[in-house]
Amino acid sequence: MKVQVDRRDGLTAAADITASGVFERPEKDDTFPRTLQKEDEATRGLIKAAWARKEVKGKRKELTVFHRPDGKGRIALIGLGPHAKYTPDVVRRAAAEVVRGFKGKGARTVAFRLGSFVVDNVRSEAAVAALTDGAILGNYEFQKYKSTSEGGVEDASIHLGEEFSRDEAALKKIVNDQATIDDVVVWTRDIANLPADTASPERLAEEAVALGKEFGLKVSVFDEKKLAEMGCGGILAVGSGSSGHPPRMVVLEYPGGARRGRTVAVVGKGITFDSGGISIKPAMSMQEMKFDKSGAVAVLGILRAAATLKVPPRVIGVMCCAENVPSGTSYRPGDVVRSFNGKTIEVINTDAEGRVVLSDGLGYVVKQYRPDEVIDLATLTGAQVVSLGDDTAGLVSNDEKLAQGLLLASAATGEPVWHMPLTDYHRELVKSEIADVRNSTEIAVAGMLTAAAFLETFVGTTPWAHLDIAGPAYTTAKTRKYQPAYQNIGATAFGVRLVTRYLETAPPRG
Repeated sequence: MKVQVDRRDGLTAAADITASGVFERPEKDDTFPRTLQKEDEATRGLIKAAWARKEVKGKRKELTVFHRPDGKGRIALIGLGPHAKYTPDVVRRAAAEVVRGFKGKGARTVAFRLGSFVVDNVRSEAAVAALTDGAILGNYEFQKYKSTSEGGVEDASIHLGEEFSRDEAALKKIVNDQATIDDVVVWTRDIANLPADTASPERLAEEAVALGKEFGLKVSVFDEKKLAEMGCGGILAVGSGSSGHPPRMVVLEYPGGARRGRTVAVVGKGITFDSGGISIKPAMSMQEMKFDKSGAVAVLGILRAAATLKVPPRVIGVMCCAENVPSGTSYRPGDVVRSFNGKTIEVINTDAEGRVVLSDGLGYVVKQYRPDEVIDLATLTGAQVVSLGDDTAGLVSNDEKLAQGLLLASAATGEPVWHMPLTDYHRELVKSEIADVRNSTEIAVAGMLTAAAFLETFVGTTPWAHLDIAGPAYTTAKTRKYQPAYQNIGATAFGVRLVTRYLETAPPRG
């Protein structure tokens, strides 16, 4: 989808849909909003009449459509909810609801009237970014395997009118920058949605190589032979059951947009299919395990965004890719494997494989690049979903400055995270009787935090943050109805906007 800024008032444009926001009407107050006066004139009193009949209430997700008597398209009023709870994320959701609401209904263009979305606590800069974000992401649909399409909105415009036309240049830049990152998110979703028969570890490595060629990034691909030479026993163990799709570790290097800037490493779990291995999962919903590569694919997206936007820090991306399936050569419960940094791992459960592959990626990037910060992204634990649900990622960190920076980026992008504790209790639970650590615990408690305690073992004292994205990495037909309209069914590319924002805005460590 293309999003552009237009100086004109949206009602004078020739869009199929002109969209305006409307706040929820206060109880016992039937005063017609002044902000809808022009819309009412364009419909020759239809909107005021509907307001009087309480057909328009302004509640969240409420979409009311009026056909203009002059034949110049339709006017859509999108509910924004209570004024007191209005935020940029409300705008983001509203834009997506408009775009999705007209899918298959003969609307190719939509014009958003900016003035109806701007109030004291959401200024024009935040509103245009959120409108762009919501429109592009809300319009997304994975089409690769479909022979037909309903058709929908192809172009969106944000109309400034007299009130904001003087800020046209600045607002255009904001829209262009936001559209750039959203285009990366769409690209990332397309890869993350690919099934396991297509998106193998080799295919993810090929995507990284192609990205490197496009943006001039250095890309290193370590195959199973090189991984063995390096001593990456974690990735090799997890990938040992797959005869057709051997594991890969991929490293991408973006040099940074600022001289002598800090180095941030981003490490992602890339299990291209997770059957659970010998500790096999139940068959119900196993088809969703193609999304277990979402952390590694998010790393691809973050590196693409970093190179496109020329973020200040040097960024090192590490993708830890393997297929976890059972066979006669699979790793087993009871095995002990040695990770890249020499630490040994007792395998208790082969379905706790994500932390095992990440052990090599984290250990490698810390030793090889000595980054100032490390962020890992992984669909790591069902416990994260139990604790925080499908929309909020768990954040665990050993560094308060890094954690706070990610929380600020989360608030700006609408990708929610919750800061969780990590204590010596969790560290004790992952200690092994026969190895340095074990990949599962003997009591079923604090699964998200014991997984994080395991990962901490492999970063040492390097400032580190772990994002468990098991819930928000993808949605299903069942969970989709509880999600904002800009989250489609399938992969969401969660973390790309959040980490990119952090890379753009976080000050150097001092």
